[in-house]
Amino acid sequence: MAPGFVLTGLLVATFSIALASDPSPLQDFCVADLNGPVLVNGFSCKDPKMAQATDFSFSGLHIPGNTSNPVGSRVTPVTVTQIPGLNTLGISMVRIDFAPWGINPPHTHPRATEILTVIEGTLEVGFVTSNPENNLITKVLQKGDVFVFPKGLVHFQRSTGYGYTIAIAALSSQNPGVITIANTVFGSNPAIANDLLAKSFQTDTKTIDWIQSKF
Repeated sequence: MAPGFVLTGLLVATFSIALASDPSPLQDFCVADLNGPVLVNGFSCKDPKMAQATDFSFSGLHIPGNTSNPVGSRVTPVTVTQIPGLNTLGISMVRIDFAPWGINPPHTHPRATEILTVIEGTLEVGFVTSNPENNLITKVLQKGDVFVFPKGLVHFQRSTGYGYTIAIAALSSQNPGVITIANTVFGSNPAIANDLLAKSFQTDTKTIDWIQSKF
């Protein structure tokens, strides 16, 4: 194999890896100017001389989330919106509280891989590989167990015990985003045409109308 071909391949691989995450900072930090007029892919920086400790901290992750909702879970995010100092650093985290048998419905993070640790309770987790295999990879986690959800794949969590469950997760983006499948498909505004959804889910429009009414 020609040396030039090998070098080209290595360069392509290197640049592919380099472009697969949030941009690397070119300075010590870039505290987000959340109210700034400049629109960029992320947030513009405020004057670093104006940075203060509150730009890099968040209080309240010890407070349980209110799980009194239809799915029985609550996500408390700590992203760039909560900590402006995360801007350009490519990382964030969440706390997830679960009522007994509560779920975090199937969803994706379009910009981040997630690594989750169970702090209390028992949690069933899983993700589905992409088409055409659509393999379900699932496991029941105990306190102290860790599980990884690959970037962009549909995944879920469900408390399997009779007590409350708590998990902490880190994500490889300052703003990972979340697309909850059911909300997106059945709760869009304006709504996706019910005949299109009926054909997609191989059911009838009456059933689709009923599901959409829940969202």
